Amino acid sequence: MINFHEWHEWYDRSLSDAQSSNIPAFELDWLILRLTSLDKLDLRLRSPNITQKITPETLANLDRLWQQRLRDRIPVQYLTGSVTWRDLELEVTPAVLIPRPETELIIDIVAELVAQSSQAEAYHNGIWVDLGTGSGAIAIALAKHFPQAQIHAVDLSESALEIAQINTDKHGQQIQFHHGSWFEPLAKLNLQNKLAAVVSNPPYIPSNEVLKLQPEVTNHEPHSALDGGDDGLDDIRDLVNAAPEYLISGGLWIVEMMSGQAEIVRSLLQINGSYSNIQVHQDYAGIERFVSANLT
Repeated sequence: MINFHEWHEWYDRSLSDAQSSNIPAFELDWLILRLTSLDKLDLRLRSPNITQKITPETLANLDRLWQQRLRDRIPVQYLTGSVTWRDLELEVTPAVLIPRPETELIIDIVAELVAQSSQAEAYHNGIWVDLGTGSGAIAIALAKHFPQAQIHAVDLSESALEIAQINTDKHGQQIQFHHGSWFEPLAKLNLQNKLAAVVSNPPYIPSNEVLKLQPEVTNHEPHSALDGGDDGLDDIRDLVNAAPEYLISGGLWIVEMMSGQAEIVRSLLQINGSYSNIQVHQDYAGIERFVSANLT
């Protein structure tokens, strides 16, 4: 076991290093709570019990990982291999984008749109697809909210699909995963005109901005899940144009986007001519983050 002074000397120094490195202090606690048997109360009260729960080996491992966070700017979620998203504990690796808190709202928006719909039963018992599933976060949340629905999920990365399957098994959901680009695998399943909803958090960052993001993102998260082409809208255009072939009449289309893209996405949907009830939805910060529509 370590002594009380040794622990707090390390903890205080690590907090100071976080501040000087512009890293949120809560990330240190996140790392500790994920990798030890300590709880929030132990940390808040600086409980003497800490010395009984932390071995020198554990402290050395914590320090090694924290130094990686500081030096290499590796996201703490990759260091712990996990993230909390909505009510889900998800495994994450550098093969998948780390699910963001703002993306959680897409499930609430979908739930509200379905509740307000005159064809709610078709959604609850229909076929849904999460395109670009990554860790499987959206697909799993959809499966939990719509237990009678059939959920499909697609990703171009086989490594991402492996993580998504692990997370799905962990949460006891039944999701059909497919390897391929957007609707391509669904064509082989003859799902044309059969989808109740298409949900996606696609790449939407302009190519020349990807390398200007925080080093945690630029250096460690998969660029294939970030880079949306010259104006960031390449993949969203594909989703706008291809979805009408697969959605049922009245079927739901909803995607996430970045700030400043809402009016362009709205215009793309209008110009396509296959959509109605086009709506822009804000995230927790009041940023226009999602666009939804229904197939006419």
